[in-house]
Amino acid sequence: MARKRASDKTNGDEAPAKRIFDYEITSTTSTGKRGADADYSSNGHAAKRPRIEDRTDYSRWRMRDDESRQTWHYLEDDEALKEWPQSISDKYFLGLPLNLPDLPPPKSPLDAVKNGLDFFEKLQQPSGHWACEYGGPMFLLPGVVITWYVTKTPIPWYYATEIKNYLFARAHPEDGGWGLHIEGESSVFGTALNYTALRLVGVEADHPKMVKARATLHKLGGATHGPHWAKFWLALLGVMDWDIVNPVPPELWLLPDWVPTAPWKWWIHMRQVFLAMSYVWSKKWQAEETDTIRSLRKELFVEDWEKINWASHRNTINPGENYHPKTWILNSLNWFLVNVWNPYFRTNALVDKAEAWVSELIDMEDANTDYSDLAPVNGVMNYIVCYIRDGPGSYSVRRHHERIEELLWVKDEGLLVNGTNGVQCWDTAFAIQAVMDAGLTEDPRWRPMLMKALQYLDNQQIRENVPDMEKCYRHPRKGGWAFSNKDQGYAVSDCVSEALKAVIILQRTPGFPALVDDRRLQDAIDTLLTYQNTNGSCSSYELQRAGPWMEALNSAEVFGRIMVEYEYPECTTAVVTALSLFHKHWPDYRAKEIERFIDRAVSWIKTAQKPEGGWYGSWGICFTYATMFALESLASIGETYENSVHSRRGCEFLLSKQREDGGWSESYRACETGEYVEHPSGSQVVMTAWALIGLMKAKCPKTEAIQKGIKLIMQRQQPNGEWFQEAIEGVFNKSCMISYPNYKFTFTIKALGMFAKQYPDEKVI
Repeated sequence: MARKRASDKTNGDEAPAKRIFDYEITSTTSTGKRGADADYSSNGHAAKRPRIEDRTDYSRWRMRDDESRQTWHYLEDDEALKEWPQSISDKYFLGLPLNLPDLPPPKSPLDAVKNGLDFFEKLQQPSGHWACEYGGPMFLLPGVVITWYVTKTPIPWYYATEIKNYLFARAHPEDGGWGLHIEGESSVFGTALNYTALRLVGVEADHPKMVKARATLHKLGGATHGPHWAKFWLALLGVMDWDIVNPVPPELWLLPDWVPTAPWKWWIHMRQVFLAMSYVWSKKWQAEETDTIRSLRKELFVEDWEKINWASHRNTINPGENYHPKTWILNSLNWFLVNVWNPYFRTNALVDKAEAWVSELIDMEDANTDYSDLAPVNGVMNYIVCYIRDGPGSYSVRRHHERIEELLWVKDEGLLVNGTNGVQCWDTAFAIQAVMDAGLTEDPRWRPMLMKALQYLDNQQIRENVPDMEKCYRHPRKGGWAFSNKDQGYAVSDCVSEALKAVIILQRTPGFPALVDDRRLQDAIDTLLTYQNTNGSCSSYELQRAGPWMEALNSAEVFGRIMVEYEYPECTTAVVTALSLFHKHWPDYRAKEIERFIDRAVSWIKTAQKPEGGWYGSWGICFTYATMFALESLASIGETYENSVHSRRGCEFLLSKQREDGGWSESYRACETGEYVEHPSGSQVVMTAWALIGLMKAKCPKTEAIQKGIKLIMQRQQPNGEWFQEAIEGVFNKSCMISYPNYKFTFTIKALGMFAKQYPDEKVI
């Protein structure tokens, strides 16, 4: 949906160095209206609940950039407001009027680039990166709220209020439920968990929106029809009995490494989520019972709670969200665990040993990320493990509590939880490359912005591998960059590659210092060369450690391609282009290995091409995204439209999808179905930019088609230089979508800049 705003004149000052506001884990909150102030447990203990207001005063919100750690703060004190003025980026994120002056109407694509950069520059943070929301999945916020609740962490009223506002804003417009992601259809997973989150922050069950959502949940079968992850959270909360949760025994982590199904061979996200989940499942720990929990037992189910046969519903799931049905192998394994392993072989000594090893692995994850953890799901689960094991006042619990704040994001709709602790390194790398593609890196106008970005990437390079790398099954990371920041510390093949390219581009531009020396650049190359799979492709965090057959054990149900690493054209291309750029400037460093890597990688990309001519994308929607990258890979070795059948077929695929208005429009449904599906809302500037970049990288001779796409992007640009947010752009695990709002700047600017360089004499408008 396009977000319209008024325009702005002044940039706010940066946040003062000292911390203006925070709240302690032991603090209490103000009481509010009846039913939203206290929650009484069975022993009479009163747990404070936040008050709920209609909305907060958005002029009081501030986003702090503390060396790449992004946290939102609500300033209730008027003096604090004076000390910490709201910045333009704060106002932009919150949807407040910017009152920016109109820029001169662009007469050429390069003028549009400069207008876009003029606006985008204002969103750069003090540390040099670009911030944004990274929302979309609708199961992240409930996990955080449930974690706060079960650990008796007070929820400030301003958090509670904006959580309520976000979830109300994102309820399905027709049935009032929630889906797996913001564009998805209502599901038990989304509706049961988000309804629960609203109740925990103080929204009453008789609120009209809650009544509507509850009716949808019951129509879908009630909470017993939720997938495995929903059942885990509700059992932890005490709304369900643990008997409904299929087993997640920590003994799995005692399997020898040579066992084909050993957890270290799983994809890192699945591995880390099930690591903490197994500890909690083994303990069968549940929150202290409260009035709200007792009430939820009556609200979430179609059946009488007292009469539910929990064990009989382990495999019950609403058909509409059973994206990856459990296989007979997994069902048989679960039956064995429940009926044979648990009663006869699961000795206390074995359980103690397994829990101890899982606990140690969790400690290593926390230590290696300074409690940021890989992502929100395992992060909050690790928080709960520490609460169970170490107690509420422990250092580990306090540190997790602090780190959770970096996952929260406030926008015009309310408060959500990001998919990671940010997109900092990733978006900064693309911003630098966009300026390069427009030929503006030597323009003094953009030097301060680019210098800050270079300094940021210099600061965020990961300088060492994690301690005990083999023991905790981590991939090498020295010299790499993370998706978000070095605190999170997980190097990813394409994140390392895009950041490395950005650094080389600037450091090879006259006037920019060599902040990242040759040895550190070589460290990055050394790590990149470890990412190639046996077939020549690249995956994301690690090498492939097992084959797709492991999906037979996929118990998540709502996700596909989640058990192991897969081959990705996007990641493979990023590594190929980074190695190519490095090899151009340092031709003697590991030359034969780099050449061999590139040759095998591009050969694999050719084999991954679909019969229709496109490539399937796993991190962006979908064929448009991956085809852009694949065409770039081919171009890096000199294969273009004129001399390569693979490049030509890729171009013809993209051209066949161009709409009458010159744009491209692909729906997230393509990710689910594996077939190109148009988005019902029409052309999207981001997908149009992706298609155009691919066509121009391939030197496609269809200039008129490219020109039409450029014209659409220019026409969508606003007078102040921005583009409005349209449909969601990203995806993971085939079925869940995620937002990349800075793509509407970085890729549109890149496409416009490339056109300006390749077709300097072409008139568009």
